Amino acid sequence: MPDAIDEISRELRIFAEPERASIHQRFFKTGRGEYGEGDKFLGIRVPHIRKLVRKFRGLSIADTEKLLHSRWHEERLFALLVMVGAFKRGNDELGEKIYNLYMDSTCWINNWDLVDLSAPHIPGGWLYSRDRKPLYEFAESDDLWKKRIAIISTQHFIRKNDFKDTLAISRKLLKDNHDLIHKAVGWMLREVGKKDLEIEEKFLRKHYMNMPRTTLRYSIEKFPEEKRQKYLKGRI
Repeated sequence: MPDAIDEISRELRIFAEPERASIHQRFFKTGRGEYGEGDKFLGIRVPHIRKLVRKFRGLSIADTEKLLHSRWHEERLFALLVMVGAFKRGNDELGEKIYNLYMDSTCWINNWDLVDLSAPHIPGGWLYSRDRKPLYEFAESDDLWKKRIAIISTQHFIRKNDFKDTLAISRKLLKDNHDLIHKAVGWMLREVGKKDLEIEEKFLRKHYMNMPRTTLRYSIEKFPEEKRQKYLKGRI
């Protein structure tokens, strides 16, 4: 696809909104010392990005990788959505290439939206029928985004009624000190509960007194109010 990257960059910028870019800079915590430090935004709405992904769905892996390494957040998101689409359509040979590119590029998958829109589909999709050890290695990393990838990837397993790795990785992350991990773990526990409330509650009864408050709040968000209050007040 000749000059595909230049064409994609031009077309993305048609939808750029400077005011939105400013909002995103704050919303995604790009200031000094914040989790998204240094990230750059064009201010493009996700539906516009998805529309262009459909147009350029045949983008080569090499060009996709170049966009994944962009300093612009929306170009990285574009690349990840192209990868998700190609992974879903492709065979095992292509799937392995995309998975390897993903796992080798985590320094560019460096904000929560980038993780959440891709991890269940690529590492989650690839590892569903394979050894899931890479997720445990990520969970034990010092890197915030690897840890979020580890737990969010298990959403794919949850959809298949396979909860063991979500629970095991959640246990590993319960003592993590970052709010984005607290939220991610609580979210995945809530997803388990949507499939099997008994399994979620068995986990919660064992750990709720010692888990981060944010994790607990996220995990019980959909509970009946009376039960939710019992968990919050330690009366279960």
